[in-house]
Amino acid sequence: MHLALVTETYAPEINGVAMTLGRLVDGMSHRGHRVTVIRPRQRHESPRFSVTRRLAGEQIRLPGIPMPGYPQLRIGLPAGGRLRRLWRERRPDLVHIATEGPLGASAIGAALELGLPVTSSFHTHFDQYTRDYRVGWLQPVIASWLRRVHNRTRRTFVPTRHLQQTLQAEGYENLRLLSRGVDTSLFSPARRDPELRAAWGAKPEDLVVVHVGRIAAEKNYPLLFRAFDALKAVQPRALLVLVGDGPLLSTYQRMRPDAVFTGFYTGVNLARHYASGDVYLHASHTETFGNVVTEAMASGLAVGAFDYAAAREFIVNGQQGLTCPPGDEAAFIAQAERIARSATLRHALSPAARARAELLSWDAVVDGFIADLTAAISESPAPSPDAGEPPH
Repeated sequence: MHLALVTETYAPEINGVAMTLGRLVDGMSHRGHRVTVIRPRQRHESPRFSVTRRLAGEQIRLPGIPMPGYPQLRIGLPAGGRLRRLWRERRPDLVHIATEGPLGASAIGAALELGLPVTSSFHTHFDQYTRDYRVGWLQPVIASWLRRVHNRTRRTFVPTRHLQQTLQAEGYENLRLLSRGVDTSLFSPARRDPELRAAWGAKPEDLVVVHVGRIAAEKNYPLLFRAFDALKAVQPRALLVLVGDGPLLSTYQRMRPDAVFTGFYTGVNLARHYASGDVYLHASHTETFGNVVTEAMASGLAVGAFDYAAAREFIVNGQQGLTCPPGDEAAFIAQAERIARSATLRHALSPAARARAELLSWDAVVDGFIADLTAAISESPAPSPDAGEPPH
């Protein structure tokens, strides 16, 4: 098939959505399908309209603006007219919308006007971010927008069964499961690096807590810091290593001079950072999946997390990791202390987490995605083009 993929984020940007889309595009391309990625220009790229063609597909870059409160990411501007012209000249078999911003919403309208089948993915709880960015009054507005955008498509892919049930109860239609894989050849306990641990200031017997992610308000770092402090009361030589970058990096560097801030890493370097830790604490409560959890499991870390998203899908409490009810901060802190107290527990969780991660194949995810897209192409026409189309 020829798939037009519309997204506000893509490699070389570093986040879970960009990584997932890269895996899907590569997998489809290697199976002989053609993918055209349509996205905003990133900060380092020329402001001119541009098209590039590579092994993993064609990329078309359109204008965008920095995301308010997070200028490292860009939002695509409405481009309905340009997309209609493009798709009249080179008609794709299906249009897939990965993000729900103005670019994605205008792409849905353009595709429906041309009679093209459209699907979408739910990657991010943007409505839940309103609490973290102190604009909670916008939550119902954004929630309504997201539901309206997705319900104009033939199906919406979600990463977990729990999210599928939640969105269905909120009025989302035509939901399909599209889980996530993990590269267990890249993320592996074999990449543990004693020299890297020594560079952090950790001795071989010291407990190292690693956390990987965007250093931003929605990741709930205040709870992570409280849990680490409780863990450190049990293991006084424990060390916290934070891998990532984001708008709150300088703030937390000032607040936590005891922590190691490494900056962003990818590939083998990122895998070394995971595997050189002992414990992974995941305090976030707004993610739809959380690839970092499965990457930490594949790396053989003892994981403590809330029982939602990837942790709910792949961890049985006390077997592959420790989980607690979402939002129960006291329980989250208590499980961090429990991990710190028991080396026996850590040594049991580590191989079990690795074994569970080894079952999460990206090949199976890509094959399922292709099968679902193929079925969507053959279904009856999508909803009317004027059903809630945003202005553009």
